[in-house]
Parts: sequence; structure tokens; C-alpha cells
Amino acid sequence: MKILADLFPVILFFAAYKFAGIYTATAAAIGASVVQVAWNRWRHGKVETLQWATLGLILLFGGLTLLLHDPVFIKWKPTVVNWLFAAAFLGSALFMERSFLQRLMDQAVSLPDSAWRRLNLAWVGFFLFLGAANLYVAFHFPEETWVNFKLFGMMGLTIVFLVAQGFYLARHMELEEEH
Repeated sequence: MKILADLFPVILFFAAYKFAGIYTATAAAIGASVVQVAWNRWRHGKVETLQWATLGLILLFGGLTLLLHDPVFIKWKPTVVNWLFAAAFLGSALFMERSFLQRLMDQAVSLPDSAWRRLNLAWVGFFLFLGAANLYVAFHFPEETWVNFKLFGMMGLTIVFLVAQGFYLARHMELEEEH
């Protein structure tokens, strides 16, 4: 259920685009993001840092898109988000005792430190790739193709990556159980 709530602004962006175009879709995504943060604040009493950052970026890039009537800004937003994730994951690996990924998953999964490092670097690479793929599609294909890619292509790539991560985790978990 949380994944659907997290995808709410993207799904609303997609639906609004299909009915009314890029500017209405951008305004809908901004509104949905504000509602999402307000709901989490009201329902849970707090808002995750990631949601605040995403709200800030949609307000910035979406606002520039609407203010300047230029969709180039909203097309850059997914890339900026993904590259910030890559930087955060890389920074956590370089400057923290445990990476963000390990902090998120180590209660559920026990892996050797070398496996955590490789997995974290794989996420860095994936986020860099996803950001670059977004730019490629955004600026080499029609706008409608980019909108479809933003929802279906990026989600599909993420699912494929998560499945591959599952195989990687299973391999390392089996090795650890044998020792």
C-alpha cells in the first residue's frame, strides 16, 4: 500500500497528462505531492526526509515549468532525484560506517560487508543509469513517450533491478548460511 501512496503524484501526473497536457499534469503532481506530505504529517505525525526533498524538487522544477511555461524543467526532475539518490548512497558508503542501504535492510538481511558495498554501488549505478535514461527519453522522443516512460519505463526498470538484487541477495545469504 505504501508503494501506491508513494506513486500517487506520478500516477496523477500521468492521468492528468492524458486528459489535459503537461502543464495541468505538472500542477496536479505539485498538488498531489503537497497532499501526500500533509497526509503523512497528519496521519503519522512526521514526514520522511525523502518526501520533504521530493516535495521541494517538485515545487522547484514544477514551479519553474509552470512559471516559465517550459516543460524542460519537469523533464529534468526525475534525473535530479535519481542523481541525488546516487550521490547520497555513494556518500553514505564513503563517509559513514554503514551505507544507507545497509541501514535500511540489515535488520532483515545479514550479508558480509563486501556484499553490502557491492550492493550499495549497484544502487549508485542504477540511480545514475535511471537519471541518464530519463534525459535520453525526455530529449530524444516525443513528450508523450517520456510521460509513459516516466511511469511505466522507470517502474519496469526498477522492478527488474529489484529482482536482480533478490538473486544477488539469495546467493550471498546461501553462502553465509553454509559457513
